[in-house]
Amino acid sequence: MIARLLALVAATLALAACSPTAEPSQPPTSAPADLASLRVEYGLPDCPVTDPATLQVADGLPQTQLTCLGSDAVVNLAGLERKPTVVNLWAQWCGPCREESPYLRAGLAELDGVAFVGVNYNDPRPEWAIEFAGLVGWRYPHVIDADKSLQVPLRVPGLPTTYFVDADGRIVGVHAGPFESTEQLLTMADDYLGVR
Repeated sequence: MIARLLALVAATLALAACSPTAEPSQPPTSAPADLASLRVEYGLPDCPVTDPATLQVADGLPQTQLTCLGSDAVVNLAGLERKPTVVNLWAQWCGPCREESPYLRAGLAELDGVAFVGVNYNDPRPEWAIEFAGLVGWRYPHVIDADKSLQVPLRVPGLPTTYFVDADGRIVGVHAGPFESTEQLLTMADDYLGVR
């Protein structure tokens, strides 16, 4: 009887640990110097320089200051260069984010003139995030939103979520959930941004 009860408790704990809605724990983070060297090691580019005073345009990305993943540079999302942009919210602990990773990498290679920006969202392990982004080949800038400051202004439904931002800085499309193919990403970029 006790063996059955212990087995039931162990099974329940195992299932709870795999729950996709579980919030990640908050372990100690690496020192900034360690993160900077990791970013270089995994080939992640510098984040763009933005003006912190740039205001949000109507229907645009919020005037939110986020730190670059693996550096101390601060990026104002509202101040990103005015060009077609794909903004993808992800976390290294997110299974669907891992599933869509090759499609984002391929989309970056296919979409000339389109900027990509990753937002490492609600992720307590920036060192693992850098390693993940590097290993899957996401050679574009990433910022950190560990405290979910974009939750309200972007109405983030969950991870992954991708925002299509036009050359005027307006969010013209949102895709909640993972991309299922490169073609799906390319079609949405064409539909929302007019690029292929």
